[in-house]
Amino acid sequence: MVAHKKKSKTTGIEAKGTTAIIRKFVEKLDKEFRSHAPDEKSRKILSVLKERHKEEIVEAALLKYYNAEELKPYQAELIKMQTHLEKTGKKMIILFDGRDASGKGGTIRRVARYMNEKRYRVEALGKPTDTQKTELHMKRYIERFPHAGEIVLFDRSWYNRAMVEPVMGFCTMAQYRRFLKKVTSYEQNFILDAGHTILLKLYFSVTKEEQSRRFERRKNDPLRQWKLSEVDLQAQDLWEEFTEKKKVLLQKTHTKESKWFVIRSDDKHMARRETMKLILNSVKYRGRKRNLNFEVDPEIVIPGNRELKIMKKEKKQYGAPLS
Repeated sequence: MVAHKKKSKTTGIEAKGTTAIIRKFVEKLDKEFRSHAPDEKSRKILSVLKERHKEEIVEAALLKYYNAEELKPYQAELIKMQTHLEKTGKKMIILFDGRDASGKGGTIRRVARYMNEKRYRVEALGKPTDTQKTELHMKRYIERFPHAGEIVLFDRSWYNRAMVEPVMGFCTMAQYRRFLKKVTSYEQNFILDAGHTILLKLYFSVTKEEQSRRFERRKNDPLRQWKLSEVDLQAQDLWEEFTEKKKVLLQKTHTKESKWFVIRSDDKHMARRETMKLILNSVKYRGRKRNLNFEVDPEIVIPGNRELKIMKKEKKQYGAPLS
């Protein structure tokens, strides 16, 4: 704890220094503009530096810099972990499931950003083909499982059958119930192979208000409009149905051998950082940085059985779970 506090103090000094650098840069541009005609680059920057926006820009630039820097030590540890998996021949599967617009994709990008691209894959499977619809639901996912020394990150997984598909009518209720009955035994047989494969099941959770805000941003931002899907457009109206499926998911498929971890992701940066810690804590590897804080925040990372208790309490207190 002492080392962690010391680190936080140092980080604060670094942040203050960065703020000063950004402010000095803004002031320097102003002076240059008054003394002589600015170059093309400076002119472009000045075009967005309206007086009322200067402080906002400084704060936004600082926050983005600080968040990126805070993640880097954990991203470096992920590279060490990846090297360990390669040397030992172990495999890792990480499932990123949960609410729409809950930050799954952004977290995946930060987790994998500096990894050896030859030793990991991101899998985001689309709708099954007509042939795949006649096969075992798990089959097309099993075909994408990692080889020895490899990590596979599923951007939505076979658990679509327990959440999106039944809510949206993409599967029958019989298929839904059969999946819930069989999935944990599938995981035992195909995934948890005598300790050679590490499975992490992550459910990203946001409040209804935050999800709505993110959808509005997607609608109004041409760079994000492609993210809007058929499911997204109905997610708010079907909020209660998705909440009920989340509850059943945790009741039926959170086991001692195959746990769910719910990631509170209203604060995207916190969710990304704590997810990295959770991944790193799942593997014992050499060379772990001693003065880095690996303790996960219990308000951000919540085991599935505890989340069920929270949902029950919120329903009693507010009439419905909040996320």
